Amino acid sequence: MSKGVALITGITGQDGSYLAEFLLEKGYQVVGLVRRSTHYGHPNIDHLTGRVTLEYGDLIDPDFIDSVMAKHRPDEIYHLAAQSVPADSWQQPIVTAEITAIAPVRMMEAVRRHVPDSRFYQATSREIFGGLEEPVLDESSPLRANNPYGVAKLYAHLMVDTYRQSYGLFACGGILFNHESPRRSLHFITRKVTMAVVCIKLGIQNPPLNEIGEPLVSDGKLRLGDLDSVRDWGYAKEYVEAMWMMLQQDAPQNYVIATNTSHSIRELCEVAFSHAGLNWNDHVVSDDAFRRPTEIAESRGDFSKARTELGWKPRTYFEDLIKLMVDADLENLST
Repeated sequence: MSKGVALITGITGQDGSYLAEFLLEKGYQVVGLVRRSTHYGHPNIDHLTGRVTLEYGDLIDPDFIDSVMAKHRPDEIYHLAAQSVPADSWQQPIVTAEITAIAPVRMMEAVRRHVPDSRFYQATSREIFGGLEEPVLDESSPLRANNPYGVAKLYAHLMVDTYRQSYGLFACGGILFNHESPRRSLHFITRKVTMAVVCIKLGIQNPPLNEIGEPLVSDGKLRLGDLDSVRDWGYAKEYVEAMWMMLQQDAPQNYVIATNTSHSIRELCEVAFSHAGLNWNDHVVSDDAFRRPTEIAESRGDFSKARTELGWKPRTYFEDLIKLMVDADLENLST
């Protein structure tokens, strides 16, 4: 028996694909929003062909969003789509604002008009706390976003609270700290490192390109930014479970989802390279071209509220996650 209809924006991404799998297993009918392009390959969800319904359109088009809401009348909406790369937000601040900040408002407006009794999840981010210098952050921590991506996410986060209070929508914000997986894009540091490790290990002659259009590995070297930057990293496949749990509660609330641990990019390199039998010092170079104009402060996420109220906690921690990603890239490039 179907548990209802779930609508996922960003279904082709890391989180969206894991969430689609999770909801299908729960018995939902899953509808995914996909941006129209001439590229029809979606490797993260190719294995779900025939099991999910895809609607092609753009989140800057309110008429498209209205039509999808009216057509499918979803019981649960998971808004994950965004310009989701903080490093890109300085080069594309207007696009970031349009997609990451304003699109969630278009979504909630459509919910309010067409399916006001549905439940809405907004993908918020640790970046809304910005450079706040506190060792541990939770739902009550001050919001000090300090880059265009974080500011856009903060606007959307505050609008979730506004629509919840003003219109009575069941709207939740999931304040997810960094979460990774083998499905992570190469724009993100964890996947850059694990893919570079495997390219070096296997002697790949034509490695994929990095975010500035250059080979990820050149002369056996991987160029990264600030190696002392610190993050709280968890496993995306587990984090999407928390999204669903939020929408099953009696009342809508915001929740921090994290591991309450932190590690530097230097540690990331050490774990990933050593797992492949390599010395990271021989292959990693710090390059100012990859540094952010502003950096978020070192902090961990306190998931106590999620543990107490949702029954959620992380099961996969940093070292196991990075080794899992290296193994997945090794398997992919060896076949």
